[in-house]
Amino acid sequence: MIKQYKLRFYNFRMVLLLIAISSIGVILVSSARADLRNKQIMGVVMGVVIMVILSLIDYSWILNFQWIMYGANILMLLAVYAFGSSSNGAARWIDLGFIRFQPTELSKIIIILFFAKFFMDHEDDLNTFRVLAESALLLAVPLVLIYIQPDMKNTITVIVMFCILLYVAGLSYKIIGGAILIAVPLLVIFLSIVVQPDQKLIRDYQRDRIMSFLYPENEEYSDDIEQQNNSKTAIASGELLGKKLSGDETASSVNEGNFVAENQTDFIFAVAGEEYGFIGCTVIVLLLLFICLECIRMSLRAKDMAGKILCCGVGSIVAIQSFINICVATGIAPNTGTPLPFVSYGLTSIVSLFIGMGLVLNVGLQSSLYNKELKRKEINEKEEYL
Repeated sequence: MIKQYKLRFYNFRMVLLLIAISSIGVILVSSARADLRNKQIMGVVMGVVIMVILSLIDYSWILNFQWIMYGANILMLLAVYAFGSSSNGAARWIDLGFIRFQPTELSKIIIILFFAKFFMDHEDDLNTFRVLAESALLLAVPLVLIYIQPDMKNTITVIVMFCILLYVAGLSYKIIGGAILIAVPLLVIFLSIVVQPDQKLIRDYQRDRIMSFLYPENEEYSDDIEQQNNSKTAIASGELLGKKLSGDETASSVNEGNFVAENQTDFIFAVAGEEYGFIGCTVIVLLLLFICLECIRMSLRAKDMAGKILCCGVGSIVAIQSFINICVATGIAPNTGTPLPFVSYGLTSIVSLFIGMGLVLNVGLQSSLYNKELKRKEINEKEEYL
């Protein structure tokens, strides 16, 4: 249901941050591939409109449909498995004719919505085995469907995001400590298995990416590490101001020379580094940081646990994907193909993120009005008592 709000309760600071980072994204995507500029602009405009509409709809009312959303999410991911179109060896898109839609991006927002309501309903018994096992099983269904696409990067993103949601919901530190003691040895065992040439846990191209990161000097993996090496070269060549801001048109361009594949998505940060230098990269990082901090700030003012989880969940997506994308572009992590939030090309990704931000904005509105109503109620009770 849509409520009437006063403009002074609206978080225009967040809106300005989102428009600023999205505008930078349009500029960088246009530089990487000029033919995609109009599509990126369309995605931003569509996302902003949906964000504003959702920001005016009571999120508590939306959460009443948690099981319908969960079921729709499963059907959507099953549709990818049954009818999805393939690209680069993975079936992650549904081709609607006029546009290709990637359900996994929207799935992350739905998972946050579902568990925001689920954890709020189990706020008192969250640390019991039954609730934790039930939440793990509920997560496992969409997670497996994402993994078999195959989509390792989003599988990892969803797992980390889920852990953050659990922590925000009030997971006991004893359980967290126990989980870490179990997870670390399992991670070591996993890595020791996947480096073997005949392993079956992950696909060969995924193993090659890990091996090229661990052994970059090995000639066998030179093709896998080449993209990241070219990305680092592009970022370093931009120096302080970059080729656009300094007006240096004489130097050769790694971006325009197509030495970096998927520079409009996975390696958009390399385009930023080459063309706008350290200054441009710093602006992008700061804008993404401020967006995450605004999500945290609004979570602290949320009227209930669901609102708190919603804000932290959406903020965690921005933080996790930003961290992975920039680490890949700078060679600090293996190549995963993760887009940079609000900057990389991708209509599904950018619209889904704006949907999440619309919910965050509504949590901010609800908290302001909720606190105001509480104060008014306290004043009325005092007057009645007197």
